[in-house]
Amino acid sequence: MEAYTHDELSTWSSRSREDVTDLALTAITAGAWSVNLSDHDVTWSPELAGILGVDTDNSDVVRRRLLDLLEPLTFAARNCPVWHNFDLEQCHTTPGGETRWTRFLARAQGNAATGTVERLVGIATDVTERFSNAQALDDLADRYRLLVELSPEGICVHQDGKLVYVNPAAARFVKADDPAKLLNRPIIDFVRPVAAPELLRRVSSLREPGEATEPTEVRLCRLDGSSLFVESVSVRTTWQGEPAYQVIMRDITAQKSAQAALRFQAALVRHVSDAIIATTSDGMVTSWNPAAEAVYGHSEHAALGRPVSELVGVTLDPQAIVADGGVVEVEHRKADGSALTVRVSASPMDDGYVLMCADETARRAVERRYRTVVTALDEGVVVIDGNGLVGSANPAAGRILGLPVEAMIGCSPSLFPLYDESGARIPPSEYPSALTRSTGNALNGRVLRARRPDGQWVWLSMSCRPLAPNTAPPHEVVASFTDITERRAIGERLEHDATHDPLTNLANRTLLLKRLEDMLRQPYGRSVCVLFIDLDKFKVINDSLGHGIGDKVLRIAGLRLKNCVRRDDLVGRLGGDEFAIVASGIEQSGQIQGLIGHIRRALAEPIIVEGRRLRIDASIGVVTARANDERSAEDLLRDADVAMYQAKMRGRGRHEFFDVELRERVQRQLRLEQDLRESVRDGQLWVAYQPVVDLRTHRRVAVEGLLRWNHPVHGEISPGEFIPLAEESDLINLIGGHMLRAATQELAFRRKRSGVPTRLAVNVSARQLDDGSVVPAVNDALRTTGLPPGELCLEITESALMQEPEAAAEVLTALRELGVRLAIDDFGTGYSSLAQLWKLPLDTLKIDRSFVAGLDGPSHPDAEAIIKGIITMAHSMGLTVIAEGTENERQITILRELGCDQAQGFHLGRPAPANEVFE
Repeated sequence: MEAYTHDELSTWSSRSREDVTDLALTAITAGAWSVNLSDHDVTWSPELAGILGVDTDNSDVVRRRLLDLLEPLTFAARNCPVWHNFDLEQCHTTPGGETRWTRFLARAQGNAATGTVERLVGIATDVTERFSNAQALDDLADRYRLLVELSPEGICVHQDGKLVYVNPAAARFVKADDPAKLLNRPIIDFVRPVAAPELLRRVSSLREPGEATEPTEVRLCRLDGSSLFVESVSVRTTWQGEPAYQVIMRDITAQKSAQAALRFQAALVRHVSDAIIATTSDGMVTSWNPAAEAVYGHSEHAALGRPVSELVGVTLDPQAIVADGGVVEVEHRKADGSALTVRVSASPMDDGYVLMCADETARRAVERRYRTVVTALDEGVVVIDGNGLVGSANPAAGRILGLPVEAMIGCSPSLFPLYDESGARIPPSEYPSALTRSTGNALNGRVLRARRPDGQWVWLSMSCRPLAPNTAPPHEVVASFTDITERRAIGERLEHDATHDPLTNLANRTLLLKRLEDMLRQPYGRSVCVLFIDLDKFKVINDSLGHGIGDKVLRIAGLRLKNCVRRDDLVGRLGGDEFAIVASGIEQSGQIQGLIGHIRRALAEPIIVEGRRLRIDASIGVVTARANDERSAEDLLRDADVAMYQAKMRGRGRHEFFDVELRERVQRQLRLEQDLRESVRDGQLWVAYQPVVDLRTHRRVAVEGLLRWNHPVHGEISPGEFIPLAEESDLINLIGGHMLRAATQELAFRRKRSGVPTRLAVNVSARQLDDGSVVPAVNDALRTTGLPPGELCLEITESALMQEPEAAAEVLTALRELGVRLAIDDFGTGYSSLAQLWKLPLDTLKIDRSFVAGLDGPSHPDAEAIIKGIITMAHSMGLTVIAEGTENERQITILRELGCDQAQGFHLGRPAPANEVFE
């Protein structure tokens, strides 16, 4: 190949010059170029080197850079019509480290009669500045978006009277859970009808973009019927090129509340019954409310500016009151000289003090007269005299104890039997009243239980205190008690709710762990068995039939579990569809197996819910512990959970016993699952390729891509270990998609560089098939890499196809429409029928390695017969047959004689990196 300068462009055909001229009309500054597709002969104008950012004098550098950037066009031009136009923008880095964007406009030239494209001609222009400007605009727009979205002020835009944008703060203002739900709603929906005309008037007064209204207080109507005070400003703006209005709202609820509080405080000072007096630091009155006029008899006009001591008739030192705790009770004098009992509260305020003077004269007189009775009005009060007999009782005492007051007077308290909280009767000498009578010590809040004459039990909270504590015993005692029966019942209910599942009324996790911990810590306790039970496929019931039916299924399952165990065993629900059973005294494995069988049979019984006949099963994890086991209750429950997880991993509807190796294995699986999530990003996954050989020509006709994981800590991880992990954790789409892209890209590269006539086979898991995303993933991989669809073969295991044959057929048909080939893998292990295979759009059948291995065993005639039958059946359906797992030449010879088309295995080539396989 040779490079030509601008001077030699004159040798181009007139057609080429016309095309370049036509293309150049779309660019201001451009460099011309052409490429011959048969020998990659390249020509260009001198401007091109500057546009590409390379040395003008170095033709080889210009040519290589130009061919690299034009590679997508030269590849695409081979499959396009003559005179087809191309438009390509490429990002590249100059030798000086500068990032540039170059736009290539090209036209295909060739023989119009045959439709063969022979060369590309075009121009190149530098569009770096446009990309930089676009990025800057994007950054500015993103910053403005974040500013609006994160603003604490509500911001919305309305156009033609309807909302077209609402930020999260504005949605919160009106109590909407999603701003999108407010779009297209009329703006007047959020103001009171009486305020709507004024709102529209203010908005219509805005004529020019950027013009804004004055801040206005608006009562914003919320979706729940409440309202919110906001300060609103409307600004004339545009939305999608049309006039619109942006509204900015600030919540002024707190401000309005503060203003209301100030008004309330002012009204309170004016209307309270207590005298409120403000003074300077030296005691001169600066404020005197109406209540002060009423209490002391001095008018406000006469009081202002006078010493407060002169007005209250005694020395009053606010500073001393504050120093003494802020509150004192003293004697004051009214203007007419009469005495007042006043409670004075003093507080510093600004440069003086505020005094609140409450007239206690009347109340103190009443209090002294009725103090004992008033303090016991809401509770039963019984006075025990010096002889130990009931001297008096109030009506509440008779009502609580269920006796007439007259029947109580003169009786001994021992006639009323009392019981403690455990239900034991209390000796009369230990009654609270007897203890206080003998010691003089007050007792407060003793919880007791008494039985009324009508047979009802009543819970009491009793307090006792001596009437004259300074006298010698025996003391007169006043006993007061409150009926707490209802409160006690509520407390017991709350305690029950705190330890039980509200849906099934079974023990919750808290109670399970407490009971299990108690069993483990008993000095001579028996062995303990914990069963962790997870209902299989319950999510299908919940999602398809609704949570209402799901809850009923859970309640029925919980009841059945409770009926499976002994009275002393504990059944609990841990949450969701997870249950646990704690059983003690089960010593033998046979007893545990019997309990598991009993549980499984009980759960397997059909459940009839709302006319639907449902069936459930469970995966069960089992752990046992001897008395004084070092593990905690949390540890045992965790170990049972680990065992259950292992049972579910092995196919559901199973049970597993916990052991230390299982914990380590599950912990390793959990660690590997987490690491697998990072493996694609960190480049730990790679694709190995195993050849597939034609048994007639002995030539390689295909390679199968096999995913490998090189872990940074554990080294090579077996696919048999990490592929099931990926399928169980839904990571298979991530790593499967990565493998598909990598393998198709590798094969497309090899075919393009060296013309390798080799097809690619890639495995597709059942999870990928069920998910439905495999079709767009394959389409994207083919489109991105340019690999012809017919060169890609997707292998699906027979068992995956048989799980949901009709759904699988739909996905396979969609894949076939893309042009890819399809193979059934591991044939012979999935119990598929010939009728089922006829329904599937397959190209290839792969015989499972177990049949091939049988060719070396004592029953090799049977193996040959089976393989012969599979080959005959497949050929009758037009399928290519591939034998997997070939290990020696004898197997190859037999397979060739039986008519097998192709084979793969260690004898023909082990899986290896691409460089080893293709070169």
